[in-house]
Amino acid sequence: MARDLDLRRFFQGLVLLGALAAWSLQTRSETLVVVGDLWCPINCEPDSDRPGIFIELAQEIFAESGIRVEYQTVNWARAIHAVRNGRANALVGAGYEDAPDLLFTTIAPGVSRMCFYARPGSSWHFRGIDSLDEVSIGVINGYSYDKTLDGYIRRHAKNGQRVQIASGDQALGLNVSKVLHGRIDVMLENSWVMANQLARSRAPIPELIEVGCREPDVPIYLAFSPVLERSREHLALFGDGLRRYRQNGRLKALMARYGVSE
Repeated sequence: MARDLDLRRFFQGLVLLGALAAWSLQTRSETLVVVGDLWCPINCEPDSDRPGIFIELAQEIFAESGIRVEYQTVNWARAIHAVRNGRANALVGAGYEDAPDLLFTTIAPGVSRMCFYARPGSSWHFRGIDSLDEVSIGVINGYSYDKTLDGYIRRHAKNGQRVQIASGDQALGLNVSKVLHGRIDVMLENSWVMANQLARSRAPIPELIEVGCREPDVPIYLAFSPVLERSREHLALFGDGLRRYRQNGRLKALMARYGVSE
């Protein structure tokens, strides 16, 4: 009887060890797909030594749990659609208004300061939503800027004299070109992203000038798919890692590597 009990416990132990081994193998072999359009330094060129602040942050946090992060770039509208429908795990650089149905951590890895940029010598300055009646502005398809600006963009989306919406992987560069060539008066963009774009430009172009910013700044996140089975687990892992990295200074050091600060 005692022998039968010992054998039963032995086999139960084997089953438990097998389950743990299978779980460990599954975790080690798991890949989490993160998508977004190029929004450097938040997310930059894939497979480069500097893929972006949020990408490196995700890679380091998930690596602690044996999960590999695969980062892909597509245009913003497609990126939202892919995460929303479970073809990708997470959307990089998202705000609540971009896709409120996604899953967000309680704290944000960064903030978006959206500013207006014009040609040197411009006398226009952003003084609130009414001042936009004086200019034509360039924005990017699918982006959310805030409720007030989003409403303005929707109202004038079919009037190219007021709003022009750029699409595709090169939307940011297209808007810069439009401002420089006088096709629009100003463009609206994240201040980190704009500084990076102008610093990386190979063409001898005059630097665009900042002519006012939207207030307040808006938190931006790595947002997870609402339809994938493990999304809430991934959300918790990333949230816990983010809190630790804020406390131990790793997030601050990572931002400094890209020339920005919290």
